[in-house]
Amino acid sequence: MRTVTYGAACSLDGYIASPDDGVDWLLWSDRVQALSAEYWRTIDTVVMGRRTYEVAVASGAPAWPGVRTIVFSSTLERAAAATVEVVAGDAAAFVRNLKADPGRGICVMGGGRLARALFCAGLIDEVGVNLHPIMLGGGIALLPGPLPARGLELIRSELLEGGCVYLLYRVIRG
Repeated sequence: MRTVTYGAACSLDGYIASPDDGVDWLLWSDRVQALSAEYWRTIDTVVMGRRTYEVAVASGAPAWPGVRTIVFSSTLERAAAATVEVVAGDAAAFVRNLKADPGRGICVMGGGRLARALFCAGLIDEVGVNLHPIMLGGGIALLPGPLPARGLELIRSELLEGGCVYLLYRVIRG
């Protein structure tokens, strides 16, 4: 069974984007880039919602070579890149089937609402967070509620440049 990891950078007060969808507060470093590259070698699929996809397109990254990219949206008719799949149906059912297929890991990129739906369906196995030393005071929540209660086991942590902390948790089942 493939591992589904929800990954995001977030502020100390739990937001992945500012109220205007901005991410200009993110602190990038060589170590963050290395951690990202290490993680990308473990996956072959990225899933995201429409809003996250629109941010990716605006940043010039509508698709990633060698990685299956799936966007869940009931309003997007087609993607900016021909290699990106748009799925209008039930995200949880789709990811459940993906998880059962052979392959490497599945990344749930950004998008707290999609992550919430997958958490509620019991499909998220890990949560990776790059916690930034800033409070945004509002915006897009890392995990908008309500969510089922779940225990988490810390499996990795690392202090990064600029006061960021990388945290990787395994979701405890049962």
